[in-house]
Amino acid sequence: MPAPFKTRITELFGIRHPILCGGLMWLADARYVAAVVNAGGMGFITAKTFPDPERFRAELQKARELTGGQPFGVNLYISSHEDDMRLLAGHVEILLAEGVRFVETAGAPPRQLLPRLKQAGATVMHKVASVRHAVSAARLGIDAVAVVGAECGGHPGLNLIGTMVQTARAAEDLAIPLVVGGGIGHGSQILAALAMGADGVLLGTRMTVAEEIWAHPAYKQRLLAADETETRLIMASFRNTYRALDNAAARSVAELEAGGVKDFAAYQPYVLGTHAKAAYTTGDWNQGVLSVGQSVAFAREIKPVAAIYAQLLDEARQALGRIGVVAG
Repeated sequence: MPAPFKTRITELFGIRHPILCGGLMWLADARYVAAVVNAGGMGFITAKTFPDPERFRAELQKARELTGGQPFGVNLYISSHEDDMRLLAGHVEILLAEGVRFVETAGAPPRQLLPRLKQAGATVMHKVASVRHAVSAARLGIDAVAVVGAECGGHPGLNLIGTMVQTARAAEDLAIPLVVGGGIGHGSQILAALAMGADGVLLGTRMTVAEEIWAHPAYKQRLLAADETETRLIMASFRNTYRALDNAAARSVAELEAGGVKDFAAYQPYVLGTHAKAAYTTGDWNQGVLSVGQSVAFAREIKPVAAIYAQLLDEARQALGRIGVVAG
């Protein structure tokens, strides 16, 4: 398929289309990420999904086989916990040994890992939820930054600034390549983001109904039935705002917060990540707090990643065709 949009991001990652698919906890595995790469984008295997080092190494090797040797990426979540960071440092050595040179970091700034990654020649994109944090991350010497707006699933930040505003503001303040995400699931939005100064977009929720995502069919069917109103913001009382599917678990968390409960132990039956994995495995979508963004409104059919990319690009071309040019 022709590549109609050439940007600094397509050049940085050596891809045909400025459409990146960020790490999805439990879901972004070798099969899914390889499908993204083969469709002309860039995807990131979520390292935290594979805490066993050898299982992680095997997943990287599988991805390399499925892409036919094409480059792919790894998502690294930067934690404040020492044990997590020791494990992550080991994962960094494994991914570098396996030839991976594209990394998406998220969470805390990647100060601790960046010297090793840059020494090995890795390209690092850091994901943040505000323009202010994007500017700070750029000063570290990263290669690109992804800024997500309030519409995103998972962590949209504390200020809840929408993607429309974040994109234009970030383009003003950043000199390095800019990727934007949050609520993006239609090709017209991709065109709009590029027109506002972004170099690419980052997709998450929109892709969770792809055939290559291993989650249970019942979970995907729930997403197909959802619209943009069926997410809920929770955990703001802990200064850790999270956008999740509006399910029984999320409503239970909201009730605890409304009641002023401060003991985190009361929240654990709902927010533990293993509950989300169980929901994806069993299809019981009321189990656990499940990261879902407002772009779920565009997830209307289960089909291969390549078909989703083709649809997005066709929608972007149609949007471009609707724009009239006035001389003068």
